[in-house]
Amino acid sequence: MKRDETSFDVPAQLGVMRRYARSLTRDDVEAEDLVHDALVRAYERRGSFDAERAAPGKTERGPAPRGAALRGWLLSVLHNVFIDRRRSRVAEARREADSLDLAETSAAPAQEHRLRLAQVRDAFMALPEEQRAALHLVAIEGLGYAEAAATLGIPQGTLMSRLSRARATLRAMEEGGAGEGPSRLRIVGGTDEPTR
Repeated sequence: MKRDETSFDVPAQLGVMRRYARSLTRDDVEAEDLVHDALVRAYERRGSFDAERAAPGKTERGPAPRGAALRGWLLSVLHNVFIDRRRSRVAEARREADSLDLAETSAAPAQEHRLRLAQVRDAFMALPEEQRAALHLVAIEGLGYAEAAATLGIPQGTLMSRLSRARATLRAMEEGGAGEGPSRLRIVGGTDEPTR
């Protein structure tokens, strides 16, 4: 069966397809994309077009215009592509919403981390100047013991002693010993001594 090539005049139907696509999408750019996708699908499925079966026959005004079967088929393809795209968008939105539900929506409070950093900074700043300088050069700047001692103009043994005392003070703070200082809460109108 040979197809009548005059009945498959797609360029003649582009105006109708664009108008219909604009009415469906209400957007010129999206309408052009829809027409493009519909034409690709129509080309892929061109073997399914049957002019005899799709022919509308006679209308109230007389015989059907030439190409009416193709126009109806192309508009049907365009409509189906539009529906498929809309369903795809709805499914994508649903997947995104579901993924948000699955995603971790809570995070550990930053206050504890900031409070901890503030405590470490305060403890570091409360160290005596010579201990703070020694610890800074070795722990923060990454200097070796000999280089840090030379920078401070002290013997390496003195540097090691200062580092040891600074670390012990910070360790005591870590173990709760620093809570015994002036920042400890006091009972007003009573005694701070534990009951026996």
